Amino acid sequence: MFECVINVSEGRDLALLDELSSSVSSSLRDRHSDEFHNRSVFTLVNDPDVLVQDVRSLIGAAFARLDLATHQGVHPRFGVVDVVPFVALDTDQSAVALSMRDDTARWIATTFDVPCFLYGQVKGRLRTLPEVRLGAFRSLPPDVGPDAPSPKLGAVAVGARPVLVAWNLWLSGVTLLEAKVIASTIRRPEVRALGFEVGALVQVSCNLIDPMKVGPSFVYDQVASLVPPGGVIQRAELVGLIPAAVLDGEDPSRWAMLGLSDHQTIEYRCRLA
Repeated sequence: MFECVINVSEGRDLALLDELSSSVSSSLRDRHSDEFHNRSVFTLVNDPDVLVQDVRSLIGAAFARLDLATHQGVHPRFGVVDVVPFVALDTDQSAVALSMRDDTARWIATTFDVPCFLYGQVKGRLRTLPEVRLGAFRSLPPDVGPDAPSPKLGAVAVGARPVLVAWNLWLSGVTLLEAKVIASTIRRPEVRALGFEVGALVQVSCNLIDPMKVGPSFVYDQVASLVPPGGVIQRAELVGLIPAAVLDGEDPSRWAMLGLSDHQTIEYRCRLA
């Protein structure tokens, strides 16, 4: 089984998001939307043949309905379909995920004339998504497709990576500058973090790159120790799904505080099919 976690630059129009969801057959396991980021994360899991078809259907539907020129949101983005990472849930199948990544990037570039940047293993070295965001169209040319972004659709980062956990902490009584300092302080090879203003609150938005080594509880406690006097962690939020092994590594008495449950695991959602 393989996972593909497609990040789409729309998080407010629920009817449109329902329409995009309906473009997917059996692979869709979760959809998470955020109005402040104006972004949705579609988690697809299936065997390769079905997964690739559902990925293409969702990308095609998003390209048909969305326009990057009208998009506003706090999350960094350079495309209507911003990020398309493939994940081998069995690490012995990583080469298959790389093949799906490369085939999908070529399909996007050929079918829609949209430039694509690869991340993961590229030309014998590891290229990260932050590298792509930093260098795209400046120091880094697209791997496939035209040299300039589409005015309507932008560009796409297509990756092959291990499992990660996307997870946010919502804070009150904390300024945006303080949230950015907290995010910078907790950043490490296993944790990517950014600070955002989300309505009346701020958010420390995290990607746990090696969640078996550095999990949600560790990051929660670290952030709690850095929150200034008067500040409070209001809630934690999982974006997408979490591997059961990562959840099992957390104290069940803390699951609610961490915004986690056994119904949010990849394994549970796949059993529902």
